[in-house]
Amino acid sequence: MKKQSRRNFFKAAGLAGGGLAAVLPAAASSDPVPAQDSEMGMLYDATRCVGCKACMAACKRINGDYGSLTFEQAKFDPDSIWDAPQDLSGNTRTLIKLYQDKGRFSYVKYSCMHCQKPSCVSVCPVRAMTKDPVTGIVDYDKQTCIGCRYCQVACAFNIPKFQWDRSIPQIVKCDLCRNTNLKEKGIPGCAEACPAEAILYGHRKDLLAEAWRRIQTQPARYYPHIYGEKEVGGTNHLYLAGVPFSSLGLPELPSDAPASFSEKVQHTIYKGFIAPVALYATLCFVALRHQKKPGSHGEPHHSPAPAKSAGGKE
Repeated sequence: MKKQSRRNFFKAAGLAGGGLAAVLPAAASSDPVPAQDSEMGMLYDATRCVGCKACMAACKRINGDYGSLTFEQAKFDPDSIWDAPQDLSGNTRTLIKLYQDKGRFSYVKYSCMHCQKPSCVSVCPVRAMTKDPVTGIVDYDKQTCIGCRYCQVACAFNIPKFQWDRSIPQIVKCDLCRNTNLKEKGIPGCAEACPAEAILYGHRKDLLAEAWRRIQTQPARYYPHIYGEKEVGGTNHLYLAGVPFSSLGLPELPSDAPASFSEKVQHTIYKGFIAPVALYATLCFVALRHQKKPGSHGEPHHSPAPAKSAGGKE
């Protein structure tokens, strides 16, 4: 009886797994996502950046009240009066770093990449992360966020940061000054403040055209690749540099967008939570069907106790 129950259990589980496997091929076939070149974005030219960090100061000044961005003192200089963050954090949306590669050096700007197919938006269970269908800006709603931090895990660029030091924390990332400078002046604060015009704001198609024009007219100055044109399906924050982008700390990524696959899985296997419910229902049915009942062959048989005589002896 036990062997038969176990056999039926695994048979049912196998059938349920087979049903899920039948759905997987449809979910795994990820078609390329067409680029939305009409969206807005930024082109950062590392060969023009002078490392003044005016973009960092403008970002924190403009978005300080809205995003609760505070001063970060340098750990190596406790008496410093300058804002000197070491990395993107719960207080810093934009960061300039210096990298050296075989005697050559270059500055690089870190901020949200505003992906064409953002993984942070795909994994957010409560839609606290959203992408504007017109501008392409990836934004964050602190009122909706539940603090799961899935966006941090999903981001290929390690951009979203959590405010661990706050009693009421939130996720911090660049939103292109959507609610501040962009709304008031039509340009992000970093692009407006840059004295060397290393940050160019505009439509993605125009930024790509300008980037390729610079590469073609000055091939000795630029590494022949626009970072963000194809990576993870394309990003709206694009890069030009005179050295390989891996030397600037930017990850080498495929052109396929992980969010495209994950969304197809969610919209097929997990649509309406049908597959997990079906699997659990099958397993519960098998378990209930083979549950041992009183008096069945599986329970030990107890003989009735012998009756006692009137004298108290058996």
